[in-house]
Order: sequence, then structure tokens, then C-alpha cells
Amino acid sequence: MRCAALVVVSGIAVLHAADEIPRRLSVIDAFQNRVEAYATLHKAAQGRLPALKQINAAGDILKGQHLLAAKIREKRHGVAQGNIFSPEISQEFHRSAGAATHGPAAGRVAKSLKRAEPVKLTLRVNETYPQHVPLRSVPPSLLQNLPTLPPELEYRVVGHARVLRDIGANLIVDFIPDLIP
Repeated sequence: MRCAALVVVSGIAVLHAADEIPRRLSVIDAFQNRVEAYATLHKAAQGRLPALKQINAAGDILKGQHLLAAKIREKRHGVAQGNIFSPEISQEFHRSAGAATHGPAAGRVAKSLKRAEPVKLTLRVNETYPQHVPLRSVPPSLLQNLPTLPPELEYRVVGHARVLRDIGANLIVDFIPDLIP
């Protein structure tokens, strides 16, 4: 009788674990689909801009960046926080960040976050990341479990938030507030 109970309990545990893995993978797949859709939008907006000759002047680079940002904003008009980081995706990112900030690498993550220059900024989707505000990187321990991004995008840390930033347009694409301790 005891053996049967253990088998049943083990069977339930295995079934529960098996249910969690596909759910997480489907959430990551949903995230990947959303960032790929954004990258496609970015490329389409960039394709509609006049081709920039090889430029070295900061003003020309900023002008191109502003034009690209304007085209992307036009296509993403009315998009709010959570468009890419849906509640389910945010929950998965919280789980991943919790594993890094409370697991064996917690000390390294905390040191890395303390060494970086603090960034305080009111985040708004589709807003330009201010030129005068440092681009605080994500500690490697937090990056290692994150899904890979298309080359148009990068992860950044602003205060306690994880930010998804469009590199070429210098736009805040989306963010997860209160993710980083």
C-alpha cells in the first residue's frame, strides 16, 4: 500500500513538472514571437527612410535615430506597457530573475548591480531613452537565462525595471517594473 501511494505521489509530481515545462516554453516562444514581430516592424520602418550615407557627425546620427523613432512610434501608436512583456511573460522573467538573485549567483548579481551607476527614470513605452542617462547593462548572471534578442533590441536595467530598448531608434519598447531587487 505504501509503495502504491509513493508511486501515485511520484506520478503526480512528474505530471505536474511535465505540465510546467511546456507552459514555460510556450511563454518564452510567445515572447520570441513578440520581439521578432517588433524587429520586423523596426526593419520596415527603417526601410522607408532615406538611405543615410556613411556618416560620422553626431548630429546626423541623432537625426537618423529620431526619424526611425518617429516611424516606429507611428506604427506603434497607442501601445502600452505590457505589449511585449505580457503578464505571463513578465511572470516568467520574474521567476528567472528570482532564480539568479536568490540562487548561488546572488552575491555576484548584487555586487554587479551596486557597482553600476544608478539610473532613475520614469519609463514610458515608445519614449526616447534620454541621451544624458547612462545605459546600465544587465549583469551577466541575469542575462544568461534570458531569451536571445534580435540585433535591433537589447535588455537594460533602469532602477528596478528590466527594459527592452530599440538600439537604432533609442526607444523604450517595453519594460517590466520592479523586476530587479
